Amino acid sequence: MDFIELEGIEGLRWSWNSWPTSKSEANSLVIPLSIMCTPLSLMQSSELPVLAYEPLICISCEAVLNPYARVDYQSKIWHCPFCHHKNGFPKSYSGIGENNLPAELFPTYSAVEYHYNSGGNSNNNGLSSASSNLLAAAAEAKVGPAFVFVVDVCTPEEDLRALKKELLLAVSQLPENVVLGLVSFDSMVKVHDLSYGECNRVVLFHGQRDLTSTQIQKFLRFQSMKQPYLGKAAAVQKQGFLLPVSECEFNFTSAIEELCSSGVVVSGHRPLRATGTAISVAVGLIEGCMMRTGSRIMVFTSGPATIGPGIVVGSDCNYSIRNHRDLINGHAPFFDKSCSFYKKISQRLCDASIVLDLFACSLDQVGAAELKAPVESSGGFMMLGELFESEQFRKCLCHLFKCDNNGNLTMCFDASIEVVTTKDVKVCGALGPCVSLRRKNALVSDNEIGEGSTNAWKLCSLTNKTSIAFFFEVNDCQRVEPGSAFFIQFITRYRYGASGIRRRVTTVARRWVGKNSPEISAGFDQEAAATIMGRLAIYRAERHYVRDVIRWLDDNLIRFASLFGDYIQEDPSSFRLSSNFSLYPQFMYYLRRSQFINVFNSSPDETAFFRLMLNREGVVGSLIMIQPTLFQYSFDGPPIPVLLDICSVSPDVILLFDSYFYVVIHYGSKVAQWRKLGYHKDPSHETFKKLLEAPEVDAEQLVAERMPVPKVIKCDQHSSQARFLLAKLNPSVTHNSRYAAEGSEIILTDDVSLQVFMDHLQELAVQG
Repeated sequence: MDFIELEGIEGLRWSWNSWPTSKSEANSLVIPLSIMCTPLSLMQSSELPVLAYEPLICISCEAVLNPYARVDYQSKIWHCPFCHHKNGFPKSYSGIGENNLPAELFPTYSAVEYHYNSGGNSNNNGLSSASSNLLAAAAEAKVGPAFVFVVDVCTPEEDLRALKKELLLAVSQLPENVVLGLVSFDSMVKVHDLSYGECNRVVLFHGQRDLTSTQIQKFLRFQSMKQPYLGKAAAVQKQGFLLPVSECEFNFTSAIEELCSSGVVVSGHRPLRATGTAISVAVGLIEGCMMRTGSRIMVFTSGPATIGPGIVVGSDCNYSIRNHRDLINGHAPFFDKSCSFYKKISQRLCDASIVLDLFACSLDQVGAAELKAPVESSGGFMMLGELFESEQFRKCLCHLFKCDNNGNLTMCFDASIEVVTTKDVKVCGALGPCVSLRRKNALVSDNEIGEGSTNAWKLCSLTNKTSIAFFFEVNDCQRVEPGSAFFIQFITRYRYGASGIRRRVTTVARRWVGKNSPEISAGFDQEAAATIMGRLAIYRAERHYVRDVIRWLDDNLIRFASLFGDYIQEDPSSFRLSSNFSLYPQFMYYLRRSQFINVFNSSPDETAFFRLMLNREGVVGSLIMIQPTLFQYSFDGPPIPVLLDICSVSPDVILLFDSYFYVVIHYGSKVAQWRKLGYHKDPSHETFKKLLEAPEVDAEQLVAERMPVPKVIKCDQHSSQARFLLAKLNPSVTHNSRYAAEGSEIILTDDVSLQVFMDHLQELAVQG
C-alpha cells in the first residue's frame, strides 16, 4: 500500500514511516520525525463508522479504546496499548466476544467517529463550570453558531452595494437557528441593535480607543459575565445585538440596506478607518454574550486601518504603506505595535472559540500582514481580491456558507486535537492553524517546535482540508527493540454546526527499525517531507532573515544528500539518489525560489497570505504551491505533464499551469495567431476548436473546489501576462546561455537553473 492510499484510510502522511530506535539516529535523518494530519479528511462511509455512544477512555493515559488494545473477553478487561493499564468494560459491553466486536475494535477501522448527545459538557476545553452550564443550556436551546459581520463603510459606493447584495443573499440561505450580529465602521464603530424595527439603533465607539472586553460590555450594557446563567436564550439576546435569523432577518436586512459609503475623502488623504477597534468590539460583543459554542467574525474591508489600534499607515498619502524593505530596516512605525495588538486579539479569539475571517478587496494593501496572527491561529479564512463585485468574492462567500443535506452549515467549531503516544515517543509541537493548550505531561518534549509544551491543541475552526504538522522525537529514556511497534493516537473533538459534539479518533501503528536498516529509506515519503520542510522554512522566515533561512535549507539538503546518496567519495559524477529520494532536492530548489521564501515582487500582505495558506494545506495542495504543475496540450494526443522548464514553452502548444494561487492558460505564438484568425470558428477545424476548449475545461475543474478561488489568467506567448508562467519556470535557457537554440524561448534572469543547482549539490554532498 503506497503513502497516498494510507492517507485515504488514516488521514495521515508521515515523513518517515519507519522510525530508528534512538534519538541520535533520528536526529541524523535531517528531516524531523513528523506527521501531516488532516483530521477531518474525506473518507468513504464504510471506512469511517459513526458510533452513537461515548468512547471508552483509559483511566491512566486517557487514550481511547482502539483495535490495538488487547482484550480479555472472559474478564471483560482491555489492556491499553499505550500505557499497558488494565481497564474494565462497562455493562453496555457485556455481550462482547471474539465474534461480537464493537466497531472501535475492528482491525480495519483505524479511524472511528463518535457522535452522541453530549449535553455540551464533553468538549469544554477547560472552561469553568459556569461556562459549561451555559454551553449546555445553549445546546439545549439548539442555538446555532454566531456570525458577526464587520463591514467597512469606507468602501466606495458601487463596491459597497455589491458587498451588501452578497451579504443579504448569504443570510437568506442561513438556517434559522444561526445567530447574527452586525458591526459597521469608518472612523467610528457602530454596533447595530437588531431588535429595533422602525428605527436603526446603534451603539457608537470611537475608533481611536483601545478598549478592554469589560469596557466594551459595559458600554453595551451587558450584565456581568460572573453572573449565573439566567435562561435558555439569554446568552444570545443581550440587548438584541445578537439574535437568531428567525427573529432578526427583517431588521438585519434593513440595517444592511441602510449602510452607505461614508462620504468624500479629503484630497491627498486616505479614509479614516478603525479596523482594529471594530474587530475588538466584535470580539467583546461575542464574549459578553458568552457564545462558547462557536462563532465567526467576518471582516469585509477595502483598505488599511488608518486610526486606532491595529493602524497600518497614516491617513496622509504622503506616507506610503510599508513594504518588505521597510519591515527589514525598521521603517514601518506602526507594524510592531499593531502586531502586538492583534496577538492579544488572537488569545481572546482562542479563549472564546471565535474564528476571524478577512475578506479584503482592494487594489492596495489592507494590513493582512498585521492581521495574519489572529486569522491563522483561529483557523479563519483570508481572501485578497480587487473588488467585492468580483466572481472570486462571490464564490468564496457562497462556498463558506454551504449546507449539508440536513440543512446544517458545513462548518466545524470549537475543536481540539489531543495526541497520545507510547512511552518511547515524545511530542515536540505542531505547526498549523492551532494554539497550544499548554497541557504538559511526561510524554511532552522540552524541545519545542512551533506550538509546543503540550499534547493538546485548540482549533477554533476545522474543515476537511485543514492539515496540522506534528513533530515527534524518540524518548531515549526507554529501551526500544527493533521490530516492535509503537502507537500514536489523534483525538479530535469538534462541534458540527448546531448538531452537537463529535469526536474522531485515529489510532495508527508503525515499527521501530535498527540502525542503517533499509526500511528507513523505504519508508521515506519525499512529498510529505517537502511539505514539512516548507512549514519549518516559513516558521523560520518570520523570525530570521531570508538569507539565513535559505542557508539553513541548503545545509540540510547537503547533509540529506550526503547521507542518502549513493556515490564514490570526491566523485560528483558518481552521485545517485534512489527513486524515493530523487524528487526531494527538486522540491527544495523550487521552495527556495518560491514566494514563501523569496519576497521580492510581493507585498507584505501577499506574503502573509501565501504563508498562511501553506501552513494549513495538506500534502497535495502544498506541493502544488511549492512546485507548480504544468500540462501540455497539442495536436499529438491527450494532455501530458511536462517539465516545469522554459524548454516546455513552444509556439504550437497550449500550456496549463497551476500554482494553486493562480492558473495560467498559455497559448503558444502560432496557436494564438490561429485563434486570432478565427480558425476555431471554421467547422473544418473542429480539432483546433477542441484543442482550445480542453485547457479551459480542465482549468474550471482545478478551481472548482479550491478556496480562495484561484485567478485564471489567459495569455499569449510573449505577452505581458506570460510573466506569471515564466517567473516559475526553471531557467535552463537564459540570456546568458551560450548554446541557446535559434528561436527558443529564454528567461531574463540571473537565477541558477535546476541543473546547476544539482551539480553544486552533488559536488558538496560527495565531500562527506
